[in-house]
Amino acid sequence: MVLQDRRPHQPTGAFLPAQLLLHCPPMLQFDNLSLRRGPRLLFEQASFQIHPGQKVGVSGANGTGKSSLFALILDELHADAGDLRYPKDWVIAHVAQETPADERAAIQYVLDGDAELRAVEKDLAQAETENDGGRLAALHGRFEAIDGYTANSRAGQLLHGLGFSAHDEARPVNDFSGGWRMRLNLARALMCRSDLLLLDEPTNHLDLDAVIWLENWLRAYPGTLLLISHDRDFLDSVTSHIAHFEHQRITLYTGNYSAFEQLRAERLASQQAAYQKQQREISHIRSYVDRFRAKASKAKQAQSRLKALQRMEQIAPAHVDSPFHFALLAAEKNPDPLLRLDGVSAGYADTAIISRVKLSLSPGDRIGLLGPNGAGKSTLIKLLAGVLSPLQGTRETAKDLKIGYFAQHQLELLQLNHSPLEHLQQLDPLAREQELRDYLGGFGFSSEQALMPSGPFSGGEKSRLVLALLVYQRPNLLLLDEPTNHLDLEMRQALALALQDFAGAMVLVSHDRHLLRVTSDRLVMVHDGRVDDFPLSLDEYPRWLAEQGKRDRVVEKESSATNSAAARKEKKRLQAEQRKQLQPLRHKVGTAEAALEKLHARQSELERSLSEPGLYNDENKEQLKALLLEKAEVDSQCESVEMEWLEVYEQLETAQGSLRH
Repeated sequence: MVLQDRRPHQPTGAFLPAQLLLHCPPMLQFDNLSLRRGPRLLFEQASFQIHPGQKVGVSGANGTGKSSLFALILDELHADAGDLRYPKDWVIAHVAQETPADERAAIQYVLDGDAELRAVEKDLAQAETENDGGRLAALHGRFEAIDGYTANSRAGQLLHGLGFSAHDEARPVNDFSGGWRMRLNLARALMCRSDLLLLDEPTNHLDLDAVIWLENWLRAYPGTLLLISHDRDFLDSVTSHIAHFEHQRITLYTGNYSAFEQLRAERLASQQAAYQKQQREISHIRSYVDRFRAKASKAKQAQSRLKALQRMEQIAPAHVDSPFHFALLAAEKNPDPLLRLDGVSAGYADTAIISRVKLSLSPGDRIGLLGPNGAGKSTLIKLLAGVLSPLQGTRETAKDLKIGYFAQHQLELLQLNHSPLEHLQQLDPLAREQELRDYLGGFGFSSEQALMPSGPFSGGEKSRLVLALLVYQRPNLLLLDEPTNHLDLEMRQALALALQDFAGAMVLVSHDRHLLRVTSDRLVMVHDGRVDDFPLSLDEYPRWLAEQGKRDRVVEKESSATNSAAARKEKKRLQAEQRKQLQPLRHKVGTAEAALEKLHARQSELERSLSEPGLYNDENKEQLKALLLEKAEVDSQCESVEMEWLEVYEQLETAQGSLRH
């Protein structure tokens, strides 16, 4: 991440006037740019300009070269032909993909994002040591110019917006899980007073509340933004241009993502074959809109969904050439009710995250879950899935209940040496191979890819495979926990269409508002340990969040004003009690980590032994066989312990998140 900055700080929201942009030299100039990765051509003859202050959404299917374009800008890759130019003194910020081991407090890690701030602080300390009055005066002037006196406050606001509590600011970076470390890296990039900000799928590790906060922050960002995202609402809200990757070309469109879709739809509709396909999509959506309107034309949620479905009718033409076309197979039985929770409390290590939950699910129910990260949305999904048992209350299920549960950790359950076809054949050994391959084709797995081991697949490809396996089993209850992470826009659109005709019940957690809007009839809020209906529409949720934030700040201010020594003592006692409750989970994590360390050490020893050439002589055949058997056993143990560690660590993070909130 390039973090050196030599400019005075521009206040948040200070945009460059449009009339000045017309006279500015282009910030980014692409001249006949071409790039290959190995033998594969990603794009060629790309020629366009991006001016200061513009916010450009970068869209296109996975694997078309979007992230490689960022690597070109960062000088991590070099073009095969053409030129890429931008002013040498401009500051570029991007989100690091790795977080080094760091014992410092989270807020200090984020403050490092402002490299000039850190440099001035270092120089100030040296000048004070040397008692250099003149230099101290100059440095204090520079410190004020770069908003050094508000740096801690700005870093705290970034952390709070991305879902961290005040307590988290002082926690060591090493304490956080991978998803939360990615949030720290995002906060660190936003802390940089950059000229150009590169964001590659920044919403993948965020919940909806944090996505809405980031959206507002980026709209006020004064620099130039290049944003890779597959979130339609996010792109619409933030961007002024779209750079679209398609057919090994990059085309820059003026307007947000909706405007781009309309232009592309008009172009595609002019092609006769695409036009006919488009009409089938529109007919499908219109028939669903009509059915839905007949059911509930007055309810606020129904009206919101009708509006979203009508918008789908408009955008369908832009996706007629999508490689993804599948439907959710009808369940064999749809009992009513499918599942019922009565007075249920659930959590981890006897610590309740949600309490007194009453919920009944029937065929046709479509519920979207809202709430801050750590409030218990995933806990509720796991409770419904039967992964968690109730601490109190009852969970009743129908005899013929068949659950399809999608969660990110299930990507790790794929057998990496098996192909998509082999995964399906394990589910249905009697099915004809051609039928299975045709089915996989609807999820974008070509005849060649259907036979490849799934280990090297990207995150999006693994998500598609897990969804394909889930759909094939014909569930009557779908539980989807962030199913769109790593999925591109075409696959998200195909999933939204497929969910519309699903006859069973669905519970969805997603930061993708478009998917929530077009598939959910009922919104449920998980907050403060409760599960309640959300009375407003999804479009009103950001305003509700802002008002809630204002009330929370007033309560916090009043609370701090009346905070007595006795109250502080009681708070410390409660925190100590909570830490004690979490100790069993921490012990399990530590035990698993110690076991993994020993297994990995033995793996390394075995690999060194197996690399000895003399081991493969005939006289050492028995020794070789014994080592290979032990290696297979150790590998299997590693995989088992890693899965156990992942599950327990996720439980610990969820419990800690709930306690923070």
